[in-house]
Amino acid sequence: MNTRPFFFMLMAMIIGGPIAFGQKMDNKSLGKILLQEADSVAGQDGYWQLKYGQGSMLVMTDEANNRMRIVHPITYVADLEEDMMEKALIANFHTALDIKYAISEDIVWAVFIHPLKELTKEQVIDALKQVYQGAMTFGLTYSSTNLVFPAASGEEEKEVKKEEEKSPTRY
Repeated sequence: MNTRPFFFMLMAMIIGGPIAFGQKMDNKSLGKILLQEADSVAGQDGYWQLKYGQGSMLVMTDEANNRMRIVHPITYVADLEEDMMEKALIANFHTALDIKYAISEDIVWAVFIHPLKELTKEQVIDALKQVYQGAMTFGLTYSSTNLVFPAASGEEEKEVKKEEEKSPTRY
């Protein structure tokens, strides 16, 4: 029997290495991360308003139901150009990655939703970046990172180039 994997997991637990067993994200831990990463933070455990780059985000949690979401308002639905909603839906499949474009209260949002306890600090930091990037590129490339999954076709790439020349409508 190969005991090597067990040995490495045991060593990680003993010396507090990169594998953090048993640590679960909660409001207190999440609040500390937000204070480190955002330009400014207001609110309380479970509901924070952030200034992040040029944007504003809300972070909401429900510890009892193990849920959290990071949201960034983008624009009013009424202000969308004809093909923007279709492009946002396509982006949800190809370029939005861990975030999604969604509508609530007649506003288009960039949204990251995840179980709270299972989040790591690195995932929170990445989610903040992706939500911000997704909001800033709405109406242009509709992307949360430079990665496209799966690779866009030549026609989609041409459409992205055209959209980069337009300026997006903002909330």
